[in-house]
Amino acid sequence: MLGRFDDEMQEMISLLKDRGISDSRLLRSMSTVKRHLFVPEPFTSRAYEDSALPIGKQQTISQPYTVAFMTQALGVKPDDKVLEIGTGSGYQAAVLAEMGARVFTIERHAELLSGARKLFDRLNYRIASKAGDGTVGWNEFAPFNGIIVTAGAPDVPEPLMKQLDNGGKLVIPVGDLDFQTLIVVTRLGEKFERKEIHGFKFVPLIGKMGWSR
Repeated sequence: MLGRFDDEMQEMISLLKDRGISDSRLLRSMSTVKRHLFVPEPFTSRAYEDSALPIGKQQTISQPYTVAFMTQALGVKPDDKVLEIGTGSGYQAAVLAEMGARVFTIERHAELLSGARKLFDRLNYRIASKAGDGTVGWNEFAPFNGIIVTAGAPDVPEPLMKQLDNGGKLVIPVGDLDFQTLIVVTRLGEKFERKEIHGFKFVPLIGKMGWSR
């Protein structure tokens, strides 16, 4: 079983390279983190497909290319402090931790967070996590070098922009419930530069500064 997963993981990595993912540290991280551990049955056998898969609570684990694209856009460096909004099953946070980031992650579904925490402990990842409204960020530990949002928002939440460090980046899908544009926001002092990348679809970001349900 593990041999089959190893082969499928390498196929996934080859696909990511073919699609333009070039960050060697990111590719090494995604070669190390076992995605099938973060995908529940009956979908475990499909863990290395380039597709989003259900993880419960009407949530999904993002497709590998989306994880890779967003992480590469974030430009993660070792020891960066990174906030993730939407822990889900914990895969994105694990990829960031494997890259050497200090990861803080927020999940609004306590049941999903509980499962992710068990995996973090099992895999020896030191990841700070809490249940709550990710749209307001985690001001206690701000500023962050990077913020990554794994659910689609109606607009970029202002609290997240304020919690970026100077030179930091926020990667977030923004749009309606059917189609989103990936926005990369870079903080330059008191100014914010925006870059738009089209063609992504995510579950909705629920919260005070997101969708209402």
